[in-house]
Amino acid sequence: MKTHAQKLIYKLIQPLVKLLIRMKVTPNQITTIGFIVNIIAAIVMIYGGDHDSKGDLRPLGWGGGLILFAGFFDILDGRLAREGKMSSRYGALYDSVIDRYSELVMFLGICYFLISHHYFLGSLFGFIALIGSMMVSYIRARAEGVGIECKTGVMQRPERVIIIGVSALVCGIVSAWSGGNQKLFISGLPFSVIETISIFIYPLVVVAIFSNVTAIHRLVHSKHELQKYY
Repeated sequence: MKTHAQKLIYKLIQPLVKLLIRMKVTPNQITTIGFIVNIIAAIVMIYGGDHDSKGDLRPLGWGGGLILFAGFFDILDGRLAREGKMSSRYGALYDSVIDRYSELVMFLGICYFLISHHYFLGSLFGFIALIGSMMVSYIRARAEGVGIECKTGVMQRPERVIIIGVSALVCGIVSAWSGGNQKLFISGLPFSVIETISIFIYPLVVVAIFSNVTAIHRLVHSKHELQKYY
Protein backbone atom coordinates (compact mmCIF):
# COMPACT_ATOMS: atom_id res chain seq x y z
CA MET A 1 0.00 0.00 0.00
CA LYS A 2 1.41 3.37 -1.03
CA THR A 3 2.00 6.04 1.61
CA HIS A 4 1.11 9.71 1.09
CA ALA A 5 4.82 10.48 0.64
CA GLN A 6 5.15 7.82 -2.09
CA LYS A 7 2.07 9.15 -3.89
CA LEU A 8 3.50 12.68 -3.79
CA ILE A 9 6.88 11.53 -5.13
CA TYR A 10 5.22 9.55 -7.94
CA LYS A 11 3.13 12.58 -8.87
CA LEU A 12 6.18 14.85 -8.97
CA ILE A 13 8.23 12.53 -11.18
CA GLN A 14 5.35 11.66 -13.53
CA PRO A 15 6.29 14.31 -16.16
CA LEU A 16 9.86 12.98 -16.20
CA VAL A 17 8.63 9.39 -16.52
CA LYS A 18 6.48 10.35 -19.53
CA LEU A 19 9.42 12.16 -21.11
CA LEU A 20 11.67 9.11 -20.67
CA ILE A 21 9.02 6.86 -22.22
CA ARG A 22 8.85 9.13 -25.27
CA MET A 23 12.66 9.04 -25.48
CA LYS A 24 12.52 5.22 -25.38
CA VAL A 25 14.74 5.05 -22.29
CA THR A 26 14.52 1.62 -20.65
CA PRO A 27 14.24 0.87 -16.91
CA ASN A 28 17.49 -1.13 -17.07
CA GLN A 29 19.32 1.94 -18.37
CA ILE A 30 18.00 4.00 -15.45
CA THR A 31 19.02 1.24 -13.02
CA THR A 32 22.52 1.25 -14.50
CA ILE A 33 22.82 5.04 -14.16
CA GLY A 34 21.85 4.77 -10.49
CA PHE A 35 24.56 2.16 -9.97
CA ILE A 36 27.16 4.41 -11.64
CA VAL A 37 26.17 7.27 -9.30
CA ASN A 38 26.69 4.95 -6.32
CA ILE A 39 30.15 4.06 -7.66
CA ILE A 40 30.96 7.78 -7.92
CA ALA A 41 29.74 8.25 -4.31
CA ALA A 42 32.09 5.50 -3.14
CA ILE A 43 35.00 6.97 -5.12
CA VAL A 44 34.39 10.39 -3.54
CA MET A 45 34.48 8.89 -0.03
CA ILE A 46 37.56 6.78 -0.80
CA TYR A 47 39.33 9.80 -2.25
CA GLY A 48 38.33 11.80 0.82
CA GLY A 49 39.78 9.14 3.06
CA ASP A 50 43.12 9.14 1.21
CA HIS A 51 43.72 12.73 0.21
CA ASP A 52 41.86 15.11 2.54
CA SER A 53 42.61 16.32 6.03
CA LYS A 54 41.50 13.78 8.63
CA GLY A 55 39.23 16.42 10.17
CA ASP A 56 37.52 17.27 6.89
CA LEU A 57 34.20 15.45 6.56
CA ARG A 58 33.00 17.23 3.45
CA PRO A 59 33.71 14.23 1.17
CA LEU A 60 31.34 12.22 3.36
CA GLY A 61 28.69 14.88 2.76
CA TRP A 62 29.23 14.78 -0.99
CA GLY A 63 29.01 11.00 -0.87
CA GLY A 64 25.74 11.21 1.07
CA GLY A 65 24.25 13.59 -1.47
CA LEU A 66 25.22 11.25 -4.30
CA ILE A 67 23.73 8.27 -2.44
CA LEU A 68 20.40 10.12 -2.20
CA PHE A 69 20.64 11.08 -5.88
CA ALA A 70 21.24 7.43 -6.79
CA GLY A 71 18.17 6.52 -4.71
CA PHE A 72 16.10 8.75 -6.99
CA PHE A 73 16.98 6.52 -9.95
CA ASP A 74 15.92 3.51 -7.88
CA ILE A 75 12.44 5.04 -7.63
CA LEU A 76 12.43 6.15 -11.24
CA ASP A 77 13.24 2.77 -12.83
CA GLY A 78 10.26 1.07 -11.17
CA ARG A 79 7.82 3.79 -12.23
CA LEU A 80 9.22 3.75 -15.75
CA ALA A 81 8.77 -0.02 -15.96
CA ARG A 82 5.14 0.18 -14.85
CA GLU A 83 4.05 3.33 -16.70
CA GLY A 84 5.86 2.35 -19.90
CA LYS A 85 4.66 -1.26 -19.71
CA MET A 86 8.28 -2.41 -19.83
CA SER A 87 8.17 -4.74 -16.85
CA SER A 88 9.87 -8.08 -17.37
CA ARG A 89 11.15 -10.96 -15.29
CA TYR A 90 14.71 -10.24 -16.33
CA GLY A 91 14.25 -6.53 -15.55
CA ALA A 92 13.17 -7.41 -12.02
CA LEU A 93 16.18 -9.72 -11.64
CA TYR A 94 18.56 -7.10 -13.05
CA ASP A 95 17.18 -4.41 -10.72
CA SER A 96 17.57 -6.68 -7.69
CA VAL A 97 21.15 -7.65 -8.57
CA ILE A 98 22.23 -4.06 -9.26
CA ASP A 99 20.62 -2.91 -6.01
CA ARG A 100 22.82 -5.39 -4.13
CA TYR A 101 25.93 -4.23 -5.98
CA SER A 102 24.98 -0.62 -5.23
CA GLU A 103 24.74 -1.30 -1.50
CA LEU A 104 28.02 -3.22 -1.48
CA VAL A 105 29.79 -0.36 -3.23
CA MET A 106 28.17 2.21 -0.93
CA PHE A 107 29.31 0.42 2.22
CA LEU A 108 32.78 -0.06 0.71
CA GLY A 109 33.12 3.72 0.44
CA ILE A 110 31.72 4.28 3.93
CA CYS A 111 33.95 1.72 5.64
CA TYR A 112 37.05 2.92 3.80
CA PHE A 113 36.37 6.53 4.79
CA LEU A 114 35.81 5.65 8.44
CA ILE A 115 38.90 3.43 8.65
CA SER A 116 41.01 6.12 6.98
CA HIS A 117 39.83 8.59 9.62
CA HIS A 118 40.63 6.05 12.37
CA TYR A 119 37.01 5.38 13.33
CA PHE A 120 37.49 1.63 13.50
CA LEU A 121 34.43 0.99 15.71
CA GLY A 122 32.30 3.05 13.32
CA SER A 123 33.63 1.04 10.36
CA LEU A 124 32.73 -2.16 12.23
CA PHE A 125 29.13 -0.98 12.52
CA GLY A 126 29.28 -0.14 8.81
CA PHE A 127 30.24 -3.74 8.10
CA ILE A 128 27.49 -5.03 10.41
CA ALA A 129 25.02 -2.81 8.54
CA LEU A 130 26.27 -4.34 5.29
CA ILE A 131 25.68 -7.86 6.64
CA GLY A 132 22.15 -6.96 7.74
CA SER A 133 21.35 -5.26 4.43
CA MET A 134 22.44 -8.29 2.41
CA MET A 135 20.55 -10.72 4.66
CA VAL A 136 17.34 -8.67 4.47
CA SER A 137 17.40 -9.03 0.69
CA TYR A 138 18.62 -12.63 0.70
CA ILE A 139 15.91 -13.88 3.07
CA ARG A 140 13.22 -12.19 0.99
CA ALA A 141 14.57 -13.78 -2.20
CA ARG A 142 14.79 -17.25 -0.62
CA ALA A 143 11.31 -16.92 0.91
CA GLU A 144 9.79 -15.86 -2.40
CA GLY A 145 11.58 -18.80 -3.99
CA VAL A 146 9.45 -21.16 -1.89
CA GLY A 147 6.27 -19.18 -2.50
CA ILE A 148 6.18 -16.85 0.53
CA GLU A 149 5.72 -13.09 0.27
CA CYS A 150 8.26 -11.56 2.62
CA LYS A 151 8.33 -7.75 2.76
CA THR A 152 8.12 -7.29 6.52
CA GLY A 153 10.51 -5.27 8.68
CA VAL A 154 11.29 -1.64 9.44
CA MET A 155 14.73 -1.33 7.81
CA GLN A 156 14.21 -2.06 4.13
CA ARG A 157 16.32 -0.60 1.32
CA PRO A 158 14.57 2.81 1.02
CA GLU A 159 14.91 3.40 4.77
CA ARG A 160 18.59 2.40 4.71
CA VAL A 161 19.38 4.69 1.78
CA ILE A 162 17.54 7.67 3.30
CA ILE A 163 19.08 7.31 6.78
CA ILE A 164 22.63 6.83 5.50
CA GLY A 165 22.39 9.42 2.73
CA VAL A 166 20.76 12.16 4.84
CA SER A 167 23.04 11.64 7.87
CA ALA A 168 26.17 11.68 5.69
CA LEU A 169 24.99 14.81 3.87
CA VAL A 170 24.15 16.65 7.11
CA CYS A 171 27.46 15.57 8.64
CA GLY A 172 29.36 17.00 5.68
CA ILE A 173 27.41 20.28 5.78
CA VAL A 174 28.00 20.71 9.53
CA SER A 175 31.70 19.93 9.06
CA ALA A 176 32.00 22.57 6.33
CA TRP A 177 30.13 25.12 8.47
CA SER A 178 32.05 24.43 11.69
CA GLY A 179 35.48 24.06 10.11
CA GLY A 180 36.12 20.35 10.51
CA ASN A 181 35.36 17.55 12.92
CA GLN A 182 34.60 19.36 16.17
CA LYS A 183 34.80 17.42 19.45
CA LEU A 184 33.07 17.96 22.78
CA PHE A 185 35.01 16.90 25.87
CA ILE A 186 33.87 16.67 29.49
CA SER A 187 36.38 17.37 32.21
CA GLY A 188 37.88 14.17 33.59
CA LEU A 189 37.05 11.99 30.58
CA PRO A 190 39.94 10.98 28.28
CA PHE A 191 37.69 10.79 25.20
CA SER A 192 35.24 13.08 23.45
CA VAL A 193 31.55 12.69 24.33
CA ILE A 194 30.33 13.65 20.86
CA GLU A 195 31.92 14.70 17.57
CA THR A 196 30.71 16.10 14.28
CA ILE A 197 31.09 12.67 12.69
CA SER A 198 28.68 11.31 15.32
CA ILE A 199 25.93 12.86 13.16
CA PHE A 200 26.72 10.06 10.70
CA ILE A 201 27.98 7.23 12.90
CA TYR A 202 24.99 7.12 15.29
CA PRO A 203 22.44 6.68 12.45
CA LEU A 204 24.79 4.09 10.93
CA VAL A 205 24.60 2.16 14.20
CA VAL A 206 20.79 2.33 13.98
CA VAL A 207 20.92 0.87 10.45
CA ALA A 208 23.34 -1.84 11.62
CA ILE A 209 21.03 -2.91 14.45
CA PHE A 210 17.67 -2.68 12.74
CA SER A 211 18.74 -4.16 9.40
CA ASN A 212 19.71 -7.33 11.25
CA VAL A 213 16.51 -7.14 13.34
CA THR A 214 14.59 -6.91 10.06
CA ALA A 215 16.45 -9.94 8.68
CA ILE A 216 15.60 -12.00 11.78
CA HIS A 217 12.01 -10.77 11.64
CA ARG A 218 11.73 -11.94 8.05
CA LEU A 219 13.19 -15.33 8.93
CA VAL A 220 10.66 -15.78 11.75
CA HIS A 221 7.84 -14.58 9.49
CA SER A 222 8.87 -17.11 6.83
CA LYS A 223 8.93 -19.90 9.40
CA HIS A 224 5.38 -19.09 10.52
CA GLU A 225 4.16 -18.93 6.93
CA LEU A 226 5.76 -22.29 6.09
CA GLN A 227 4.19 -23.91 9.15
CA LYS A 228 0.78 -23.17 7.67
CA TYR A 229 1.50 -25.60 4.84
CA TYR A 230 3.29 -28.39 6.73
